[in-house]
Amino acid sequence: MEIYAPTGKTVAAALLDIQAIKLNLNQPFTWASGWKSPIYCDNRLSLSYPDIRSMIRENLSELIRLRFPDASVIAGVATAGIPQGVLVADSLDLPFVYVRSKPKGHGMENMIEGKVEAGQKVVLVEDLVSTGGSSLKAAQALIEAGVEVLGMVGIFTYGFDVAKSNFETANIPLICLSSYTYLLEEALDRDYIKEDQLKSLHTWRTDPANWKG
Repeated sequence: MEIYAPTGKTVAAALLDIQAIKLNLNQPFTWASGWKSPIYCDNRLSLSYPDIRSMIRENLSELIRLRFPDASVIAGVATAGIPQGVLVADSLDLPFVYVRSKPKGHGMENMIEGKVEAGQKVVLVEDLVSTGGSSLKAAQALIEAGVEVLGMVGIFTYGFDVAKSNFETANIPLICLSSYTYLLEEALDRDYIKEDQLKSLHTWRTDPANWKG
């Protein structure tokens, strides 16, 4: 797992500005997994802000040009990675497909939507990476279709150790524009959080399943 340093704080600042990311230690959010969390992240909000949407699109596109120049197809991870992937594919003038979380329940029962052929080189686009489970499931579906997955790019990652381990095991490079670490730096700089709250916030990232606030 790698963070693209030139965009780390810039993207974190933009997501804070539009409240796509919220931090609250006093009233933690509850994730679908049941985890208590001091952070809530909804990068889909960036789509409603043309300047930020364009900034994210341009940086993801540049990242792919730099790190995955042989990419011949862009694939979005359903659902939040689909609009970001479409924007990037359009910017790079490349074909686009998207990968469902599970096969469609009727018709052709596709898991991959769009035209992709064995031997093509694909880069996946994700908006948010937590443990990496759903992202890597999408990558596996493409691999099983005979596609070469060059890697994955994303807007934001929490930087969990389990995600790093999962991507390393799958041998799929992951590069994100920003991360939880950059977020905390930016939040502290603008007095959004206090110095004495950092310990608890770092503890959550290290062991989110057992964090109590």
